Amino acid sequence: MDPITQLKEDAPSRIAAADTVEELDDLERELIGKNSLISLQRRQLGSLPADERPKIGAMLNEAFQAFKSALDERREVLARADENRLLESERVDPTLPELVLSRGTHHLLTETIEEIVDIFAALGYSVASGPEAETAGYNFDKLNTPVSHPARLESDTIYVDWGDPADEVLLRTQTSPMQIRYMERHDPPVYVIVPGRVYRSDTLDATHSPVFTQIEGLAVDDNLTMADLKGTLHYFMEQFFGKGRQIRMYPHFFPFTEPSAEMAVSCFACDGSGCRVCGQSGWIELLGCGVVDPNVLEAVGYDPNAVSGFAFGVGAERLAMVRHGIHHIRHFFESDLRVLGQFR
Repeated sequence: MDPITQLKEDAPSRIAAADTVEELDDLERELIGKNSLISLQRRQLGSLPADERPKIGAMLNEAFQAFKSALDERREVLARADENRLLESERVDPTLPELVLSRGTHHLLTETIEEIVDIFAALGYSVASGPEAETAGYNFDKLNTPVSHPARLESDTIYVDWGDPADEVLLRTQTSPMQIRYMERHDPPVYVIVPGRVYRSDTLDATHSPVFTQIEGLAVDDNLTMADLKGTLHYFMEQFFGKGRQIRMYPHFFPFTEPSAEMAVSCFACDGSGCRVCGQSGWIELLGCGVVDPNVLEAVGYDPNAVSGFAFGVGAERLAMVRHGIHHIRHFFESDLRVLGQFR
């Protein structure tokens, strides 16, 4: 019994030193487990003289109960300590200010595009979309742009598959190819607005980006003229920039419209008297437009003697920059919350 006596002397300090439930489990297996010294001696009781068995059995039971009681008490202490640590870690201080999550909003560019689309949808325009990887036929040929035109050079256009003009694939440089695709599938009258990303070999600067959003507008009907185009754009500018806007057009050239023009709107910031926004001119240049070239109408099977139309294209970033005083186009693409948070 000397080993058992030694265990009884050592066990209390060892049990008290156990800092975790795992350590206590190991100690329990050593002291009273099925392979412990007590269990081994219990199994050997049958080999002892009959008169010694009761005394030794009682001593073994006493040691077992002492070990078990000490282990249970220590386990309860450790369980309370674990519970207290958990409660402390999850404690809520009601005196702290509440956590207020910021509400997300649409990106300014998304809001601008949706606003433009809504203005033209109210006029009866449909909304269309098309592929961003386009063929040269739709991006150039059917839009009356000859092979010799400088816009078809690699310095201006990003080609996916470049070579034979008949098979060239490129990242569209404008949403104008949807003019052709839409007219091929729809008979006149046609009133359609096409927002979408376009790609050009531009170097990033304050007002240019290799990727930007263009919104194309197309109307084809009986006897549409430049006056209808001007009235439509005047209405749009009043809706977007506010009442009292005036527009004026300057002669320009685009392969797919004839006559063609660039359009400016009277400055909304100074009402035409001149300021920093308009460069002291009183006018802000915004978009290109014109009457649809008869060659474009013939390319989709329309009779240019029976119908006419007008088209325009405007950069959504350009409109947002002008209205909100944004000085660099990169702010639309960088996820800078300091910038985005200004337009909630």
